[in-house]
Amino acid sequence: MKTEDMIRAVQRKLGVLVDGRAGPQTWGAIHRYVVQPAARPRIAFTAPGDRASARSERAIGTLLPDVRPYARALYFKARSLGITVEIISGLRSYQEQDRLYAQGRSTPGTKVTGARGGHSTHNFGIAFDVGIFSGNRYLPDSPAYQAVGALGIDLGLEWGGNWKTLVDRSHFQLRPEWALDLSERQMLAELRRRIRMDEPVF
Repeated sequence: MKTEDMIRAVQRKLGVLVDGRAGPQTWGAIHRYVVQPAARPRIAFTAPGDRASARSERAIGTLLPDVRPYARALYFKARSLGITVEIISGLRSYQEQDRLYAQGRSTPGTKVTGARGGHSTHNFGIAFDVGIFSGNRYLPDSPAYQAVGALGIDLGLEWGGNWKTLVDRSHFQLRPEWALDLSERQMLAELRRRIRMDEPVF
């Protein structure tokens, strides 16, 4: 068997792009499959009474209870370093996701997502987006996103800034422990199944 054929077979098994080249996505999937996933780090959550801004709390309130402490922890950790961050998006319905997917395709605007309804972690309450602000001015592009990304990773979150396609530096998600060795596509399929069967995500 040729090397490229072997790589394609591995890629099919791991549920990543099948192109016969062992790039970062393939090696990352191999690492997750072979290496025992590390336990999620224990983080210093905020005190029970601590609340983010009203805007952030509205988005945080849409997330699953397991995810909310991570969103708040990221909010306060960034602000403790002088970065004005807000949680600007949380749970989305399938219909809301489809409307976003249509933007730049069948409706006016620029493309903001490559995921249809049911194919985004936002649809399951385990993902949120942040925005960086200078006063009241939203900064869509700022070096501070890189810093906040590092803070989120340190908390045990996955950061969209590390994605290889459609990099999303505002996006964070909390992967359930049962999905630590799954590809993104496999995790989303299982999330859809769990929702259909009314089974818990965490």
